[in-house]
Amino acid sequence: MSVVVIGLNHRTASLDLLERMTVDGARLPKALQDLASRTHLSEAVVLSTCNRTEVYAVAERFHGGFQDIRDFLGELAFLAPEDFADHLYVRSDDDAVTHLFEVAAGLDSAVLGESEILGQVGAAWDAARVEGVAGPTLNLLFRHALEAGKRARTDTGIARGITSVSQAAVALAAHRLGSLVGARVLVVGTGEMGEAMAVAIAEVGAFEVLVANRTSSVAEDLAARVGGRSVALGALSEHLSGIDLLLTSTGAQSLILEHADLERVTAGRAGRPLLIIDVAVPRDVDPSAAALPGVELLDMDDLRRFVDEGAAGRRREAEKARVLVEEHVRRYAGEATAREVAPLVAALRERAESIRLAETERVDAKLAGLDPRQREAVEAATRAIVAKLLHEPTVRLKGAAGTSRGDRLAESLRDLFDL
Repeated sequence: MSVVVIGLNHRTASLDLLERMTVDGARLPKALQDLASRTHLSEAVVLSTCNRTEVYAVAERFHGGFQDIRDFLGELAFLAPEDFADHLYVRSDDDAVTHLFEVAAGLDSAVLGESEILGQVGAAWDAARVEGVAGPTLNLLFRHALEAGKRARTDTGIARGITSVSQAAVALAAHRLGSLVGARVLVVGTGEMGEAMAVAIAEVGAFEVLVANRTSSVAEDLAARVGGRSVALGALSEHLSGIDLLLTSTGAQSLILEHADLERVTAGRAGRPLLIIDVAVPRDVDPSAAALPGVELLDMDDLRRFVDEGAAGRRREAEKARVLVEEHVRRYAGEATAREVAPLVAALRERAESIRLAETERVDAKLAGLDPRQREAVEAATRAIVAKLLHEPTVRLKGAAGTSRGDRLAESLRDLFDL
């Protein structure tokens, strides 16, 4: 049995492929049940964000589990394995644990130390628990991962500066426009990222903040909080002619702005520039719109390049965070090892105790002449003998747990004592 993670991220795959592999909230329950029904998987968690889609699983057989997850991803994206297999990374056991802890700590993000990923890891685990597909192994793993991620942010400076996609998007907009003071901005999407962008835009002194969302009441609430105005999602084109900046981050599975939509808008802007920053995955805006006169269209790839230019300070803090991650990996390994051998140790002690009780009962008649204090001394002596005999095997078994030697010792104990 192995803990595995198989996935692809911003480093291994193009934005086009990441878009096809995205598992949105509506599809997540079905995806989790699909994984749990596969032959070689017994537990599963799916982590799908704008930067990655990963499957964490307990595989009864490694190669069978890999094939199950690869097939799942192919069916998800309607792609043959050979079309994406080269972009997958595969980690197992200790490497899988370290990878998840680094993800939770923001060490594997496009924005080093990003704040959103910790909540996304927690949400992915919650969804798996709701669907009943996260069992004792992944529950322990994800609990420790969240602890590692929180500590990395509190005990190091990795969370200072630009540490979220939303912060980066607003900083990039300010960089390209020179300033956001007095700008007219339209924010499309009111999820965690859209909300954060709207708040940040309002704080830097934008002249007007418009908010659009599929659910109008949610847009109205966010607009009221940032001193802006909500607009209908179906009437975006009407408002694009008067803005300076468009920020989009919806969870839509298809484009919300086609090339033709923006072509009509630009015709009426008289050459006035329009900056669009699309941080949605899948993308909200047709990439071909970047060719339109006056339109500058930036996406997640552009955002990563921008953030990389200013991340030197956080990279130094990242080394400290990695030390903390290694510490938490060791803590997890210790607890996981204890859980792994605990049932066998308990069974061994139970067998020894049953033998001790049977033998003391067998000679009970010969002990009839002993007073209560003497009988208790005999009980204590026999218990001590059993405890001392089992001490060394127990210590050796726990010390070797998780290794091939530990597996051999465990199998020997089962055979010798019929456990």
